[in-house]
Amino acid sequence: MKGYLPIDREQRTEMLADVGLDIDELFDSIPQNMRLQQKEFPYLTEAGLSEMEIRREVTGLADKNSNIDDYDCYLGAGIYDHFTPAAVKHLISRQEFLTAYTPYQAEISQGTLQAIFEWQSYICRLTGMDVANSSMYDGASAAAEAMLLAVRAKRKLDKVWVSGGLNPEYLQTIKTYLYAAGLEVEVGELNAEGKTVDMPRVKGYAAFLIQSPNYYGIVEDLEAFVQAAHEVDALAAASCDPVSLALFKRPGDLGCDIVTGEAQALGIAPSFGGPALGFMAVTQKLMRQIPGRLAGETVDTNGKTAYVLTIQAREQHIRREKATSNICTNQALLATAATIYLALNGRSGLREVAEQSAAKAIYLRDKLVDTGLFTPLYDAPYFREFALKPAAEIDLMELNRKLLKQRIIGGLVLPENAWLLAVTEKKSKEQLEHLVASVVAISKGEVI
Repeated sequence: MKGYLPIDREQRTEMLADVGLDIDELFDSIPQNMRLQQKEFPYLTEAGLSEMEIRREVTGLADKNSNIDDYDCYLGAGIYDHFTPAAVKHLISRQEFLTAYTPYQAEISQGTLQAIFEWQSYICRLTGMDVANSSMYDGASAAAEAMLLAVRAKRKLDKVWVSGGLNPEYLQTIKTYLYAAGLEVEVGELNAEGKTVDMPRVKGYAAFLIQSPNYYGIVEDLEAFVQAAHEVDALAAASCDPVSLALFKRPGDLGCDIVTGEAQALGIAPSFGGPALGFMAVTQKLMRQIPGRLAGETVDTNGKTAYVLTIQAREQHIRREKATSNICTNQALLATAATIYLALNGRSGLREVAEQSAAKAIYLRDKLVDTGLFTPLYDAPYFREFALKPAAEIDLMELNRKLLKQRIIGGLVLPENAWLLAVTEKKSKEQLEHLVASVVAISKGEVI
């Protein structure tokens, strides 16, 4: 052993020579134009660097990133900058959570299984559904798995309908999943208010899927959506933001059959867009179709409370052709983080987060519209996120670049030439007004 590397450069070269390979041959499948070149990293010398020198180099590279601790961030579109209590990171850094991998042996995994069970319980309370699984990889895979679940439940039907208000990444993931399964995806359109309309009025669809709030932040009419789906015998599936569920009617109470979503907002750092945390909940009727793990509560031979994995319709436990999916694991650590976040905030705390996010989004949108530089892309009730179109000749990409120089990460520029901004409870009135003032100054060509 040399330092923290198991083998040194000479040993690695010797091992490759023994099997008749040159190290460059290991990368033959990667096109030359996609490979990093040695000259791009002059500090990777033949002698290598010490641990202290490597830390200095890596820290220097990391300092080039624009992180949300040093910048005022308004990016959203599925990943949000909410406040995370310090206790969340502290608790999940405990080795029984951080290093625990898989809870197959229930007798030595009671802590992990209980954390999963609590997570499932929270998701059921938030969504109003009967059963939730131990988590999914992210909101996109959860939505795709929901469509596969619906097709399994409806057996002979091979087509689903999804709203045009769905996050584009979710839509692409759904299309990829269903294409491989030989299934059809039909995409609906939004009206002038940014809401889903004109759901199919004929039978033949396994499920309808809607996102609320949708990609543009608009709150959809879930009750009307559920009614439209059930009128043609399709399952009603909704992709929901868990923070918004502290304010709005629960989709389960409105008759949804499947509820999925992205739980990154519940105490998980945005990082660079991942890792994320998907969730899925269903009615009791669909319980045996749900993919992934489910943790259950029972008692042991001594009558004490115990936790186990249950209803495991996965390919690791039954014949592959009878498995619900190939989801073999779950985001256990992130689900534990979200569970701790929910426990720390409680019902009133989560509602406070939702109310502040919604109120501050309204304040910022009104301020930006009042400048005369923007008009709403859609004029309908929204939550935390909204899209604006430039009323004047404003290059949104250039606007973002100039805001970055003011240590502000602006909104996402949409293909519709609109600016999608997200506001969370972290924003102060001073920050919001500073953003507006900076936008106005940049539009006038002033140097701030």
